[in-house]
Amino acid sequence: MTFEPEQLGQSSQELTLKLRELRKQAGLSGVRLASRCNMSQSKVSRIENGKVRPSLVDVEQILRALDASPDMIDEISTLAKMANTEWRNLRELRRKGLGTRQAELKALETSSTHMRYFLLSMVTGLLATPEYVRASLAHSSADTSKAVAGKLERQRILYDPSKRFTFILTEQAVRWPVVAPFALAEQIDRLSSLTYLPNVHIGVLPMGAPTPTTPLNTFTIYDSSLATIETSAGSLVLRDGRDIQSYLNEFSGYEGCALYGEEVRAKLSEWSTTCRS
Repeated sequence: MTFEPEQLGQSSQELTLKLRELRKQAGLSGVRLASRCNMSQSKVSRIENGKVRPSLVDVEQILRALDASPDMIDEISTLAKMANTEWRNLRELRRKGLGTRQAELKALETSSTHMRYFLLSMVTGLLATPEYVRASLAHSSADTSKAVAGKLERQRILYDPSKRFTFILTEQAVRWPVVAPFALAEQIDRLSSLTYLPNVHIGVLPMGAPTPTTPLNTFTIYDSSLATIETSAGSLVLRDGRDIQSYLNEFSGYEGCALYGEEVRAKLSEWSTTCRS
């Protein structure tokens, strides 16, 4: 089965229909299938009614229990992968409005407990000064006032003690000249000040620091339920547990190589002083 990126995330209904049809063809009740899969009957029912998005592991268990043919396994597994992966085209996001995107991010942050951010090339809006936020949106031809306000308003969540944040930034992300040198110094000073928040963990990977893999993209992980990967054309949203675990492992590798606490504050102070000079 072939598909276009825009089809990602749009296969949930087709997936649930296929699974329900396959169960009926096998002559099994929902209770019997649940027993074979070691699932609750209510979970099987919610999957078939489209109230729960099944993971790839869930789908594999169901297909094994139904003794599905190899062709059917390939077809339904592809649908499951598509249903658990969503493509957000940047043009479409801009058409909907940058302010709408900020509302979506705020909802994600509100519903999550531990958020992990790997920042490859820029500082994220949660950590940015107002001038940095405005400059990061300057390329857009649309009205960005709502997006700027949304980014700055979202920063309040950093002071919610029930939330945990871990940010890993490369030296490039910290020092990239999004703004003029003096404004960049202020941005770097803000990063340093935020390292004192008890629920905010900020690490920096200096240039040349050894890492277990070569970072290719900025990505964010919300708890262990969702990950977003940023590209120049848009973003991928991953919901399958194995995909998310892969990014958790990658993030953990970068965490182990970063500077923290007094070490990172000393490095940030050095870079801030360089900007001012």
